[in-house]
Amino acid sequence: MDEAKRIGAGPGGVCTPPPSKSLGHRAVICAALAARGPAAGESVLQNLGRSEDIDATLAGVTALWSPAMAAADGELRIGPGPGWPAGRVDCGESGSTLRFLLPLAALEARETVFTGRGRLLARPLAVYADLFRASGAVFAQEPQAVCVRGPLRGGVYVLPGDVSSQFVSGLLLALPLLPDDSEIRLATPLESRGYVDLTLDVMRRFGVTVTQEPAGYRIRGGQRYQPAAYRVEADYSQAAFFLAAAALGRPVTVAGLDPESRQGDRAMLEVLRAMGAETDWQADAVRVRAGRLEAVTVDAREIPDLVPPIAALCCFGAGRSRIVGAGRLRLKESDRLHALAAELGKLGARVEETEDTLTIEGAPRLAGGRVDAWNDHRIAMALAVAALRCDGPVLLTGWRSVAKSYPGFWSDWEDGQLIVDN
Repeated sequence: MDEAKRIGAGPGGVCTPPPSKSLGHRAVICAALAARGPAAGESVLQNLGRSEDIDATLAGVTALWSPAMAAADGELRIGPGPGWPAGRVDCGESGSTLRFLLPLAALEARETVFTGRGRLLARPLAVYADLFRASGAVFAQEPQAVCVRGPLRGGVYVLPGDVSSQFVSGLLLALPLLPDDSEIRLATPLESRGYVDLTLDVMRRFGVTVTQEPAGYRIRGGQRYQPAAYRVEADYSQAAFFLAAAALGRPVTVAGLDPESRQGDRAMLEVLRAMGAETDWQADAVRVRAGRLEAVTVDAREIPDLVPPIAALCCFGAGRSRIVGAGRLRLKESDRLHALAAELGKLGARVEETEDTLTIEGAPRLAGGRVDAWNDHRIAMALAVAALRCDGPVLLTGWRSVAKSYPGFWSDWEDGQLIVDN
């Protein structure tokens, strides 16, 4: 039997998106690093959302360094613990967990094995393989595991900037802990720079600084992470689905957002305005006023996580919309470009895909139908957006995949109706 959720009318009222998963990963890692060494102390993380991905990072830092953790009153305290490494890290399906922790594990002269589920270990890791081996560390990858053994050495690390910014962030987190200085040189322009900026911001909050240069980053060695109090702000990536719903006419106000946030996915508001919607801020709440939506061309190189909600919204923009520079989405939890083209097409949308683009012909309404999330949280949420303007029912299988990043999504969106199909 396959369980499907019938998607209903969508959200209304005031919705507060969960805390930023991107910032949560980085804060947990920095706090765990601040709990080690001669300056070890306790950090306090406020508003840390829990999801399968964040739980994977919490489990990962526990496996690597065994810090003490205590949760109470909406806070998570991370402080010095016994420091007994487990030698094996299960990253679940979290690419951030894997790519951030690999270089940190490679600082040590012990062997650490990383495992995962789904497509995780099929996603690109060759950048690390080449860099680690050049630095004298061991990097061995098998279909179901990656094994690393350090120590990495200080020096110059040359890597492409157009594969994933997570490689850059992982090195930035690790290299300051080496005794010698290091340099990161980007062989190609850096895409998703906003995510690297988030990494640098969180590191600064925990006492570690990096110098940005025209072609990369200069990292002073011998630094130590310092304990800090850190509050995780609300997530623009998740808010984007509710903002899209508002642009389609749902009476929803999205609260809890920082209007001055450095999150790159704040660009969703610019996309909405380009399509003809109006945005109105009142303190930390934004209201989107729907209007006639127009086609738009969006370059996804800096905002890959926004492609699913934008693609769903473009199904209803008058004219032909194009999403370009999106080839990296083929290497996510699913091949997101193909998944979006296939599933939106099942609802009646006219979507064409190339290697790195989607072209979407807008229409006032879609037909509806049965669709699947491809075990991908963002595909599930995008299909919920598209369902808002379908004439017929939308039945979604794989809807539980939202637990990866936003376990409460369906409660915030609406419960819908569960159907069991034989």
